[in-house]
Amino acid sequence: MSARTVSPARTRVLETAARLFYGEGVHTVGIDRIIAEAGVAKATFYHHFPSKDELVRAYIVEQSTMQRGLAENVREGSPTQRLHAIFAFMCEFGAGLTFRGCPFVNTAAEYPDPGHPVRQAIAAHRRWNRDLYRDLLAAGGHQDPERTADVLMLLRDGLVVGFDLDDPATVKAAVDEALGKVLGP
Repeated sequence: MSARTVSPARTRVLETAARLFYGEGVHTVGIDRIIAEAGVAKATFYHHFPSKDELVRAYIVEQSTMQRGLAENVREGSPTQRLHAIFAFMCEFGAGLTFRGCPFVNTAAEYPDPGHPVRQAIAAHRRWNRDLYRDLLAAGGHQDPERTADVLMLLRDGLVVGFDLDDPATVKAAVDEALGKVLGP
C-alpha cells in the first residue's frame, strides 16, 4: 500500500465524505464543502481524488470493506446461526437513531447508469454479499443455496429500506419471521 493510499489527508476526506454522503446524499454535497470540513487544500483533495465520482467510488469501496469486516467477525455457530446473526446485526443497526438507509442503495439511486464506475463498485459489493449468503447456505447443507441467496438478498434490500421508512419493531418482526421460513430455526 502506498503512502498516498493511507495519508491522513485522504483519510479525513473519505471520513468527511462518508458522513456527509450518508447523512445528506451524494449529489447534494459539493466538493468545496468536503474540502472545507476535511481541512485539506483543494490540491490535496484532487491529488487523492481526481473527481467527485472517484471520491464516491472510494466511499462505496470503503463502505464495502467495512461491511466485509463486520461479516467476518460473525464466526460463532453453525452457518445458519451465522446468517441469523448477520441479519440480527442489520436489524439492530437499522433500528438505530443514526440509520439513514443503506449507503449502497442510497448511492445507486443517485447513479442510475449500471455501467458507471460507482454502480460497478456497488454491484461488486452486492455480488460479495450474495456470495456470502450462498456460501453459508451451502456450508449449512441448504438444498438450494443459489436461489435462497437470491431470496436473502431481497430480504436484505427490503430490510434496509424498511428500517428507513417503517416502524423498526414491525420490520424486525417481519425479518425474523421471513428468516424462520427461509432458513428454519
